[in-house]
Amino acid sequence: MKRQKRDRLGRAQSQGYKAGLNGRSAEECPYQQMDVRSYWMGGWREARDDKNSGLYK
Repeated sequence: MKRQKRDRLGRAQSQGYKAGLNGRSAEECPYQQMDVRSYWMGGWREARDDKNSGLYK
């Protein structure tokens, strides 16, 4: 059961990262549950930081 939960959270973070790279707003997060939402937002923030530091154009 723990593996499924990690996979779900990892998937949320990955989707958030992709959204951040594509310039989507943080308001567009599709998740309502706080734990999953926080992983999505973490991925989104990481992508925005990477993009602003010049890692991606």
